[in-house]
Amino acid sequence: MQSSNGRPRGAGGGPESSVENHEGHAPAPAEVSGSMRYDDPWYDALASGWGELDGTGVPADVVPPARREREEGAMVAADVYLEVQRSAAFQEVRSRYRRFVVPAVIVFLAWYVGYVVAATTAPGLMARPVAGAVNVAMVAGLGQFLTTFLLTWAYARHARLRRDRAALELRWDTQELTRGVRGGTS
Repeated sequence: MQSSNGRPRGAGGGPESSVENHEGHAPAPAEVSGSMRYDDPWYDALASGWGELDGTGVPADVVPPARREREEGAMVAADVYLEVQRSAAFQEVRSRYRRFVVPAVIVFLAWYVGYVVAATTAPGLMARPVAGAVNVAMVAGLGQFLTTFLLTWAYARHARLRRDRAALELRWDTQELTRGVRGGTS
């Protein structure tokens, strides 16, 4: 049996021996002797530099590190992102996000903690019937679900009306700047 990269599995008498595979037939003599070489560019590229042999008995060459050379006047992509992060448009998008999220999280957590504290410290209040077998605890528990859905709806609405368009424009600008850094026009 061969692995996904086309090389025979196993090297010895283990459960996945190359002499006897799971399909019940003996492998070809070339597979047993190990003289057959499979060309798998993904395997060879990943193995290079890790001490594996390249098929000739010699360790594979080390892959050179990616070069990050600056041309005169050209910006590196990291500089583009730092420039965008410092821009007024980015700061405005982040500010709008924080103005909604911080108060919403504080209110929601206070409501949740208040429910838990009331349930543990005031069982008489929570057991008070509202209608039939429905008590205050059940109404407050269902209120937790309701406020979760309302908060999700409010967040999505706020994002759509106040942040999405500005964030999309910022994204397009960033892509145009990074495209110029890479030297491509695609």
